Amino acid sequence: MTGTNLCGSTADEIYNLIKPLGFTQSHAVSVAVSVYRKRIADIFQFQKIPKRLMEELYKTTYSGIFSPAESIRSEDGSIKYLFRNGEGMVYETVYIPEGKRKTVCVSTQSGCRMGCPFCATGKFGFHGNLSAGEIVNQVISLPDVPDPTHVVFMGMGEPLDNTDNVLKACRILTAEWGVSVSPGKVTVSTVGITPGVIDFLRDSDCNLTLSLYSPFSGQRGTIVPAERLFPAREIIEIMKNFGLKGKRRMSVAYVMFGGVNDTDEHLVELIHMFKGSHIRVNLVPFHKIPSIREAEPYGNDPTGITSSTSERMLYFKHNLVISGISASVRRSRGIDVNAACGLLASGLNRSSRHY
Repeated sequence: MTGTNLCGSTADEIYNLIKPLGFTQSHAVSVAVSVYRKRIADIFQFQKIPKRLMEELYKTTYSGIFSPAESIRSEDGSIKYLFRNGEGMVYETVYIPEGKRKTVCVSTQSGCRMGCPFCATGKFGFHGNLSAGEIVNQVISLPDVPDPTHVVFMGMGEPLDNTDNVLKACRILTAEWGVSVSPGKVTVSTVGITPGVIDFLRDSDCNLTLSLYSPFSGQRGTIVPAERLFPAREIIEIMKNFGLKGKRRMSVAYVMFGGVNDTDEHLVELIHMFKGSHIRVNLVPFHKIPSIREAEPYGNDPTGITSSTSERMLYFKHNLVISGISASVRRSRGIDVNAACGLLASGLNRSSRHY
């Protein structure tokens, strides 16, 4: 497609485009609402705008809404979608229904360059950043999916390695003229890139989650290479000292490995790290990475590392809570279709890029 992509444009950007043609800010808002809330892909079906504006937009823009290439449904009702953009990059999105809560988990990159060894996306390699429009499109283009109540940036890629597009996507998702999701229901998850964290906290009202893995820097650095440049303790101090407003939340995701990071020593250090803070600790079970290619079964961990038991996770939660720390055990969804935490990209074939 050529011209300006409307999906990914703000109402002000649309106004700047149509103002020289004699149209108003109100017309620009109507265009944005047609794209983001009405999810209309055909410009000639846009609502509350003159026919002449439709004709002008058709000449110089395109809606930017496109459907996923494939999908697969989990037994628990979750759906994993495969997208393929105009450059041939592939990425995955997950829809997670749970009672009245309807969550869309979006990707920000095709692959990832953070290099975390227990994440399937990292094994897939890095193929490029997604634009703000490609991020938002994952929310508004899903077939047979009602309006989401929550959006989480926990799919493929490191969001704060693509900060500008993530911030713009968050603005569109939360704007009244946009998708109109409450900022308190949008969460960005990061392994921790300090400049990106600072920019995100300053320029967005959305929630932030830090993937921790271990409270000990040396151990965390073996699994999260970003630790060597951007220590988690430094980021946690930034999170602690940043004033919260409204319903904004700060949290850490602590993926638990049996006998590796679930010892009493780890628990004591976690309590020391978060006691007295507003940061919530989400305890997450570890999932082994299945083979990404049949000929390359490196996803099967040779060390035999498994997730902590549910009893051990509940023990951690109990001790964190009685220490005054908000904590929960996250229930995994979509495991049977490789849609759970750390598994996105494990259904992709890197050579043919078919689902």
